[in-house]
Amino acid sequence: MLFGKVRRRLGEIFRALARQKETPMFEGHFKPNHVHMCIAIPPKYLVGSVIGFLEGKNAIAVARLCGRDQNSTGKHLWDRGYAGSTVGFELEQVRQYIRKQEEADGTGGQF
Repeated sequence: MLFGKVRRRLGEIFRALARQKETPMFEGHFKPNHVHMCIAIPPKYLVGSVIGFLEGKNAIAVARLCGRDQNSTGKHLWDRGYAGSTVGFELEQVRQYIRKQEEADGTGGQF
């Protein structure tokens, strides 16, 4: 379903949510079972809090796009856990890695 009509809207949803937490999104790609994002999280926010916010609010938006009136939680849409890393001078290398994941998969999931 995420690679259907809903997927087209997810990029703008992620970007809008990231702006609410003052976290610029440099790169993002959808995979069949996960999402790669390169975002800058300010030191005043905990990484887990920002990821939880993005997952939870995104799940609500997806539920609404699918015609569900009741609130949904990230627990039903997103799997537990995330991988995070500190990126400094190698930002462009990380962005290239994310792009190559899309190319290898062939899904065209950039957002």
